Amino acid sequence: MAAQIWYDNDGDLSVLEGKKVAIIGYGSQGHAHALNLRDSGVDVVVGLRPTSKSVAFAKEQGLEVKSVPEAAAEADVIMILAPDQYQRTIWANDIEPNIKPGTAVAFAHGFNIHYGYIKPSEDHPVIVRREYAAGRGVPVVVAVEQDPRGDAWDITLAYAKALGALRAGAIKTTFTEETETDLFGEQNVLMGGVNKLVEMGFEVLTDAGYQPEIAYFEVCHELKMLVDLMNEGGLNKARWSCSDTAQYGDYTNTCIDEHVRERMQYHLKRIQDGSFAKEFIDDQDAGAPKFKALQEEYSNVRIETVGPKLRAMFSWNKDAVKDADEANSFTGKIARAQVQ
Repeated sequence: MAAQIWYDNDGDLSVLEGKKVAIIGYGSQGHAHALNLRDSGVDVVVGLRPTSKSVAFAKEQGLEVKSVPEAAAEADVIMILAPDQYQRTIWANDIEPNIKPGTAVAFAHGFNIHYGYIKPSEDHPVIVRREYAAGRGVPVVVAVEQDPRGDAWDITLAYAKALGALRAGAIKTTFTEETETDLFGEQNVLMGGVNKLVEMGFEVLTDAGYQPEIAYFEVCHELKMLVDLMNEGGLNKARWSCSDTAQYGDYTNTCIDEHVRERMQYHLKRIQDGSFAKEFIDDQDAGAPKFKALQEEYSNVRIETVGPKLRAMFSWNKDAVKDADEANSFTGKIARAQVQ
């Protein structure tokens, strides 16, 4: 069956009239949600810890800011945009004790609902909306887990319309499908696949004596061109746009073989049975020792000593000043600010 996709005419902003939407968190997603909703005429409040550095930032942008318990108490729709590992604590301590009966609860990723770390009572509509990429509108996938009043899809599509997402389209899914495919894609293709291929390709070339700058250009920089072609016309356009030599090597010399398929199937099973989620959450609950050790290990791979300086030398970069500054200051460490 063809996927069900909704567009702008399928969403009705009047569904959100008279309703207060609380955005919990003001990181990269939180500020985009809050500002887009506000600009669409939705009544928005941002819920943050009083000590959060984002409080002043959100207020500067003209948004109402309250503590998470206060924001949750007055909201008709709550969008939780904190990192996965923190959501269940925020829910238990700040949202669940204060949420009004019947308030819709929304997530940008189904992790905590699918694996049972958050269990809203049955009177709350539960929805998910995940963004794929920026552009002319933002394509999204949407799902409803609980629909006690029969209006969860109306709220979901109204919310997506207020974000501008329905201009590009919203694809119907389920919490199970969204969560499991998202984790699989991250671990096996987008992050655990591409990142490892780039890193290993760079090391094979430099170990063989090739210049690090040339190795970086070949295995990392040119990847963007290929992905752009895939985005425009799929794998066939990417192959068609390359030389016959490149195509032939693609077909005959790939290092991705059936052993990789077997590893992918193994990791998919761990996602489906909850083993990966438990491993991740148990590590986070212990203070994230494994996660921090892995961050330190992968922050110091050789390619990260070449990339920033080389990117700053590219005259076609749109922000040469930023790249030059990064080349001088970036240490190669992974430092991801978790704004709540």
